[in-house]
Amino acid sequence: QVQLVESGGGLVQAGGSLRLSCVASGTIISIVSMGWYRQGPGQQRQLVATLNSGHATNYADSVKGRFTISRDNAKNTVFLQMNSLKPEDTAVYYCNSRLYSNIGSWDDYWGQGTQVTVSS
Repeated sequence: QVQLVESGGGLVQAGGSLRLSCVASGTIISIVSMGWYRQGPGQQRQLVATLNSGHATNYADSVKGRFTISRDNAKNTVFLQMNSLKPEDTAVYYCNSRLYSNIGSWDDYWGQGTQVTVSS
């Protein structure tokens, strides 16, 4: 009953910027955290950045200082601003949300992914 939809991916040259968006819709009581993960060619899915309900952030070392995660609570939307992009940032980026859709325990939800390709 909850859906996450990512947008904003594309092709960009090294040193460029992209801004990813993810909108959560459906029955949402509260959001515990939202974040971004990515899976590059020949790699496993890995953490990029997370943002919890207390506004604490967590970044992978490889993106720290270049990427910024933010959230619009009113619109149930999370953003990932990506600057100074490198070819190694090329991956499918997935939105994740840990939230309450019913009273009780939280559940994790995932978007379908959006492709980011950085050329050298």
